Amino acid sequence: MSLILITVDDRGEAGTVARITVNNAEQRNALGNAGKRELAEAFEHVSADTRLRVVVLTGAGERSFIGGANVTEMATFTHGHAHEGPALTHRVCEAIRRTPVPVIARVNGYCLGAGLEIAAACDMRATADTARFGMPEVLFGLPSGMEACLLPQLIGWGKTRELVYTGRHIDAQEAASCHLVERITTQDGLDAAIEDWVSAILSAGPLAIRAQKELIRDWERMSIADAVQQGVRAVAAAHGTAETRRLMGAFVAKRAAKR
Repeated sequence: MSLILITVDDRGEAGTVARITVNNAEQRNALGNAGKRELAEAFEHVSADTRLRVVVLTGAGERSFIGGANVTEMATFTHGHAHEGPALTHRVCEAIRRTPVPVIARVNGYCLGAGLEIAAACDMRATADTARFGMPEVLFGLPSGMEACLLPQLIGWGKTRELVYTGRHIDAQEAASCHLVERITTQDGLDAAIEDWVSAILSAGPLAIRAQKELIRDWERMSIADAVQQGVRAVAAAHGTAETRRLMGAFVAKRAAKR
């Protein structure tokens, strides 16, 4: 049985929507090194699809999104082997961030450690109200590293320090209140919440969405002055394309029809 499942929903002219599922529900969808490698490869694989519009990442079952690294496996690591696990966590997160379209985390349960880092690397996060979040590494004698560095831009430095110093879990309501997730719903309502986002993205220009994803990555590493100029270049490059002519033309025609 494969640890990572990929399904692709072909939406016709709108493009494709990929769903990547961590399929290890019996162990709270924990990722060992092999699972991290397979998950990174899954994102690299779907990214090659030129018709790709959105990727949804989730965990199998209803108990866990990604319950973190495999602690049983980690307990056997020697100092010389300890670099591979963190490096693979980073590879997964970087593959998500390099995916040329929005990646949505469908958080259906426990979202801990490496799982929370992976969720933070996604573009948007919707959660079931039964989910729990945490960075428990210090409880195992380790600091939180890798993409835990993304947390301050989502939840601020104070909340980040609270999570990584205490290792405690927070519930979905607290995660929503500190802006760790953008949407909270019931377990039964989770797919509808995701589809609402997917439909909105599919209604936008596919080239514009890809340009926006790239621009957001630029914003993260640039000063405000440089980010503004990068935005000017991106907007100017998009003007006059077939996509902008089609979408702007449709808008103008619709407005004219209402007069």
